Amino acid sequence: MPRVIFSHAMKRHIDCPPLEVEGPNVRTALDSAFAKNPAARSYVLDDQAHVRKHISIFVDGTQLRDRKKLSDPVTKTSQILIVPALSGG
Repeated sequence: MPRVIFSHAMKRHIDCPPLEVEGPNVRTALDSAFAKNPAARSYVLDDQAHVRKHISIFVDGTQLRDRKKLSDPVTKTSQILIVPALSGG
């Protein structure tokens, strides 16, 4: 099963241990993760269920391409890493 991992920086704001989830794509995997940890949803997705601008998601080390539909595929061994995006100069 895919595994959703929240970065250490996210854990400062909300309790979000790694989760084993089900699903063929990022959307389904995240829906499964948020069903287990509903409080994490609002930190990752906006009110249209798109990835928030300040969040980056990586699937097996590659940055998510579809930030709206979250259709990027995952496998049963995928690691989905959620991190706050860095900004500044």
